[in-house]
Amino acid sequence: MALLEVQDLYLHYASARGAVRAVDGISFSLEGQGEALGIVGESGSGKTSLALALMRLLPKNVARYAGSIRFRGADLMTLSDEAFRSTVRWRTMALVFQGAMNALNPVLTVGDQIAEPLRVVKWGDRRQVSGRVEELLTLVGLSRDIATRYPHELSGGMKQRVLIAMALVLQPPLLILDEPTSALDVSVQAQIMNLLKRLKREVGLSLVFITHDIALASDLCDRIAVAYAGELVEQGTAEQVLLAPGHPYTRKLLSSMPRLSSPAAPEFIPGAPPDLINPPPGCRFHPRCTFAFEPCVRASPLPFTVALGQEARCWLLDPQRNPHESPAKPSRFK
Repeated sequence: MALLEVQDLYLHYASARGAVRAVDGISFSLEGQGEALGIVGESGSGKTSLALALMRLLPKNVARYAGSIRFRGADLMTLSDEAFRSTVRWRTMALVFQGAMNALNPVLTVGDQIAEPLRVVKWGDRRQVSGRVEELLTLVGLSRDIATRYPHELSGGMKQRVLIAMALVLQPPLLILDEPTSALDVSVQAQIMNLLKRLKREVGLSLVFITHDIALASDLCDRIAVAYAGELVEQGTAEQVLLAPGHPYTRKLLSSMPRLSSPAAPEFIPGAPPDLINPPPGCRFHPRCTFAFEPCVRASPLPFTVALGQEARCWLLDPQRNPHESPAKPSRFK
């Protein structure tokens, strides 16, 4: 039984111009405890909206929220908002928000902010709560005296560790991280990544790691899903997606990374992400794709199998396509 299974998840926002299709029929699964799934893609691809949809942290302008979210077989979408809040949010799944400074209350000490969920659920007396806070600070590599400090007294990396401690306070088996290192310098970024790898290895924590940096995802994640314009265009093991990507967008993402072993300069992805109110017909990547041909404009591709455990939404992979209809199938990524 999969730890987390998402099927045909939709999250659309109402706007004056029409519905914004931020999450548009996304499906994926996280198979076991201690597994990490990386969700990568450009800004505007729907990654953060996916995290909010999983946690049911929805704004007031939601136009459509539908699909199936199952955790260890239980359908979370059938729960009332109150039942979801009391039994799932922060207990089963927890979210580390993007932007540590904005996620922390500047007028409360770090210890009070970590302890707040414990007090709400009446976890224990004051001494037990204080001990749990110190335990969590130690777990994320901070000294116990940090509990008495205010957020403005901490560095960016320390704030990010505090957010991780806050997310772990009720011991959820699944942690969702939304760009947890985007505002950090490279050395602190490495420290946070090492912390996540240690939690995954030693605590058995499962992770959904959302990032625009496919190199970071490759360092932490067992599987990678590539998001584009509200959809997942490719999924597979990290090795499959990095070494033999099946979708042209994935290849473009990989080509944009500088490489120590190659003199080739990084390439840019031409064009811009589509408008999610009026996305292009057919494959949403076709206006930017050098391999686009007639079916790409006409119909949205289904997920086609690239290899065992790997699939991509690209008409070039259709086993029934006429090879004379399109450019030659791109070779294995180098």
